[in-house]
Amino acid sequence: MYARDNVADASELQKRAARDSVIEAAAVTLSLLGDATRLRLAAELLDGEYDVTTLTAAVGAARPAVSQHLAKLRLAGLLTMRRDGRRALYSLADEHVQRLVTEALHMAEHRLSDHPGHHRLS
Repeated sequence: MYARDNVADASELQKRAARDSVIEAAAVTLSLLGDATRLRLAAELLDGEYDVTTLTAAVGAARPAVSQHLAKLRLAGLLTMRRDGRRALYSLADEHVQRLVTEALHMAEHRLSDHPGHHRLS
């Protein structure tokens, strides 16, 4: 075996670089949702769009903290925001975010219970 046999061509290097950037983006997404308050916010938003006041009451955190968490999630592309008069309404960005949050919660239920709640819904 020769050293030249282990050399990747340009297309392999490009594929690896593209995959690495996807891995990095996924890691950022997971780290953002790794914060309990941000995950609580995302879980609340599974039910639809809400304003900051409603989300603050739902997650039991201070309004400035909730606003900062929402801003981080929005900046990362996990949330969208629309204006309704003076109110800002937040929602999950798309079905991928919805599935990610749902699956994370379902996985956690499996780790905590032999009979997770989401199985009772079927």
